[in-house]
Formats: sequence, structure tokens, C-alpha cells
Amino acid sequence: MRLKEFSTSKVNSALLLTLILLLGLGLRFWNLDAKPLWLDEVLTALFTMGKSSADVPLNVFFSLTDLEQIFSFRSGVSCPQITQTLVHESVHPPLFFCLIYHWLAWLQPNSSNWVWAIRSLPALFGVGSIAALYWLNRVAFSPAAAWFGAALMAVSPFAVYLSQEARHYTLPMLLITLALVMLVKIQQSPRTFTPWLWISWTGINLIGLYVHYFCLLALIAQIGTIALWMFWQRREILRRHWVGLGSGILALGAGYLPWFPIFLSHLSRPETDWLIPYKPDWTDRIAPLYQTLVGWLLMVIALPIEEQPDSIVYFFGSIGLIFALWLGWQIVKGIRRQWRNQLVRPPLLLLSGFVGFVLLEFFAIVYLLDKDLTIVPRYNFVYYPAMGALLGAVLIGGQDQRDKTSNRATPIVLLIVGLLSSLLVVNGFAFQKSYRPTRVAQDMAFEPDQSLVAMVSYRSPQEIALGLSFALELRKQFPPDLVNDRVRFAFVDRTQGYSQVWRTLPQLAQPLPMPLNLWVVASPGMRTKDYPSRLRLSNPATPNRKALCPVDPEEFHRVGFPYQLFRCRSRQE
Repeated sequence: MRLKEFSTSKVNSALLLTLILLLGLGLRFWNLDAKPLWLDEVLTALFTMGKSSADVPLNVFFSLTDLEQIFSFRSGVSCPQITQTLVHESVHPPLFFCLIYHWLAWLQPNSSNWVWAIRSLPALFGVGSIAALYWLNRVAFSPAAAWFGAALMAVSPFAVYLSQEARHYTLPMLLITLALVMLVKIQQSPRTFTPWLWISWTGINLIGLYVHYFCLLALIAQIGTIALWMFWQRREILRRHWVGLGSGILALGAGYLPWFPIFLSHLSRPETDWLIPYKPDWTDRIAPLYQTLVGWLLMVIALPIEEQPDSIVYFFGSIGLIFALWLGWQIVKGIRRQWRNQLVRPPLLLLSGFVGFVLLEFFAIVYLLDKDLTIVPRYNFVYYPAMGALLGAVLIGGQDQRDKTSNRATPIVLLIVGLLSSLLVVNGFAFQKSYRPTRVAQDMAFEPDQSLVAMVSYRSPQEIALGLSFALELRKQFPPDLVNDRVRFAFVDRTQGYSQVWRTLPQLAQPLPMPLNLWVVASPGMRTKDYPSRLRLSNPATPNRKALCPVDPEEFHRVGFPYQLFRCRSRQE
């Protein structure tokens, strides 16, 4: 290739990659702060603003205007202080939260843009993952596979969904992608030992271990995959590569040793018990299998079937099934084509082996520990980079002239489907949470002229965060000038059971006059019959006598958590 042609090619490549990154950036920042914060994001907000559950008013009725103080940035908090909070109130490593804290310190968000601020850095990490996947496929396969893989990630509804979460999913996804780049480079030089590759691989994975515990699953999968390949190629592999792998493992162990006792203590915490089936039966044994397949499909297509009438669910479900069968056939043909290419086969095996190892780990956790990781698609971030790279490689097309037309059509169809799916995601029609704060708030405020008191019982910071997500949305249901006069919110301690809650509630002073609506949010499993037939609540008009609040059996709702209406009237006791 002549120098001029080479320069033109480089310019075109850079331009195409820039356009792909801009597309990914636009999708990830579109409506970034429009969707309500859910439970885990509220925890992120508290920790990364230098706060904890101790900064939330507990066992007292407070005004929703106090939320501005709760979610205000506290300057001067160090990373060790954030780490100490996480040790006691969370089950996650500290690095991501420290990064977000410094990001917020730079942005200095206010009460109107703090949600955008805490979600913006994960969105940028999501864009970085697109560039990293381009690099991975460029190294492993070809420029065409690199462009297509990056474009697939840019419009992937799954990747867009993760990028719009104020959580630590996109950063480990970026780190895992970079680690896979190092592994491919090592694979491509079996007779050449390059220390910086092993050093980089070690450093990237060590950072990942301090970002998310699931990076340990990715690390084990990487070690297993590269070790198997090195053993298979033992005649071609320099002994120094085994030394590099062994040294890397030892360095990772030494680097993680300070956090390892905390990691062990987090393993026994109850925060992950929600992954255990409520009443396990034979369906819970097979559910992980089809949930895994659905998770794969969501990487390329998302349809508006959540909270929809059965007719819409069946219609779009049929479309999804037809698309899945078509895509599966395209993947099978693509694998057959690429398998004939001797240069492509090694990285194809390496990345497939990585995915296989992660899936084995997932199923081991599901069937041996009875914690179903497949129930929520977001945990697939562990192996999504490899899946994205493989899709980019096998679906971009080959040299077979018989498949020339279909090879051109398949990438276009996938990109259009991905783009349309991502539009559904950014507008809240896909990847909805099981706890829907907006719906709960609308149910509670169904009588806008009536004063409202909401109470959430708690035993953990997670339940406090759940209540805060409801409170944030409840504030939006009332005009700003009336919210202080119409609404109060309370968290009541439940560590000794609900009898403690029912005794504590009437002792809490609240300023709103009767009549009013009292909403009580309880733990999963509660039904109307499990609530008291009536509650008592303090009445500012008669401080020495409590108002009676009989249950309204027609106003029981459940969106993940149950919430029951009690109607407090002027009648006293």
C-alpha cells in the first residue's frame, strides 16, 4: 500500500471510529437523568456524596424538602472514610465509589442536576468500553470485525442500559475488555515473551478486583482459558509465559491481600439473599437455562413487553422468538466460515473459552449456592465484552460468495434493531426495575387533595435506600409550594419485628392535620391480612390522644414490595 493510501485508510478508520463513539455517547447520555433512581443507585448517591444511612432522618417524620440536604455533596471526605462506610453498609469494593466522589467534587452538582452527575461517569466508562472493544477485535480479528463489534456495542440495548445506571458495571466491563486485549496479544506471541503484557494484564485485573467482586469471576475465567491454551500449545510456548502467568497470580494475590478479609466478611452478609428463590421448586432448576438465553438475546434486542397487556406481550414475544432463531442461524453460519480461517481460530477459541468458563462459574453459583445470578441480566457484564467481540467477528461476513448478500444484510439488520432497542431503553420502555418508584409514588398520591404520610420499615441500609427512591418520586407528585404542607415521610426500625413498628409509629410526632392517608411499605410476602386492622397516629390537634387509622382493604398494592393504605380520620382514642 502506498503512503498516501495508507494515510487515507488511517483517516477513514479514525473517522468511522469517531462516528461510532459519538453514536454511543449520544445514546448513553440521552435522557440520562429522566428515569427514577432505584434502590442500588440511591446507595451509590449516598456513598459517593460522602454520606451514609446515618445521614438519613430515622424514626422521625420529615419533610420531602429535606431530601435536598440528604442528597447534597459533602466535601472533604476521604477515600478511606468512604471505604469504611462501604465495609459496614454495602457489599462492594471501594474504588468505583471513590472515583465517583472525586468526579462529583469536580462537577459540584446542585439539587437540579445531581442525578445526571452521578450517572455521567458510568456513561463515559460505557463509551470507553466501545473503544476498548474496537481495540480487542482489531487485535484479535480484523478492522472490519473491530468496527462492527464497536458499532454493535454502541447500539446494544444491554450496554446502553448498563451505561445509564449509577452503578459499577461499565467500569469493570471496560477493564475486562482491556484484560482480554492483553490475553490475545500474549496468545499471538507464544515464542516471544513481552513482560509488559503480563504486567499490564495483572494491573488491569487488580484494579478490577477493587471495583467489583464479579471481576474475580472474570479473572478466574481468564486464568483458566489462557492456562488451557498454553498447555495445549506447550511445545510452542516459552517457559517464561508460565512464569509470567504464575507471577501475575502471585502479584494479584499480594495486591488483594489487604482487602481479602473484608471480601470474606461480605460473603456472609444477607444483602444477596434476594437471589435465593422464595419457594424453590423444579421450575427454579430450569429457569437459569432459559434466563441465560434471554440474557444473550437482550444484548442485541429489547422489546416493549414489560408491564404490557397480554396481546402486546404475545405479539412482540413472537417477533423476538423469530429474531432469535434467525440470529442463531446467522451465528452458526458465521462460526462455520470463521473456523476455516487459521488466523481467526485461536482468538475465537480464547474468547469462547472465556465465556464458557464464566458460564460454568455462574451455574456453579446457581446450583451449588442456590443464588440465581441469571435472574437479572445486568450480571452478564462479566462476559459481555467477549460476547460482543465474538458477534462482531462471526457476523461481519467472510469470503464465501454464496453468502455475500446475507453477509451484507446481517450487520445492517443488527445495527438497526440495536438502535431501535436502545431508543426503547433510554425512554424507559425496556429494562424496567422490579421496584418502580414512579408507579409507587403515583399510587400513593392518587388523591392529590389529601394530605399524605408514608412510612417504610427498615432493617438494613438497602431498605432505607428503597424508601428514599420512593420519597424522591413522591416529591414530584406535588407542587413545590405544597409538598412541605401536604406530605411527610418516615423510616421506622424493624429490627425486632413488626410489633416494634406498630408500637413506634404512634409515638412519632407529625404536624399534618387530620384527615390524611397513611401508606405503610412492608417487606416482601406481606399481604393485607398481615397488616393490623387499624393503626394509630399522632394528631397535632390533640397531642394527648392518637388518631385512628383503619385499613383500607381496597388499596393494597405490590410492586416488588407491598404497600397498604390506612385512612386516618379525626376520630380519636
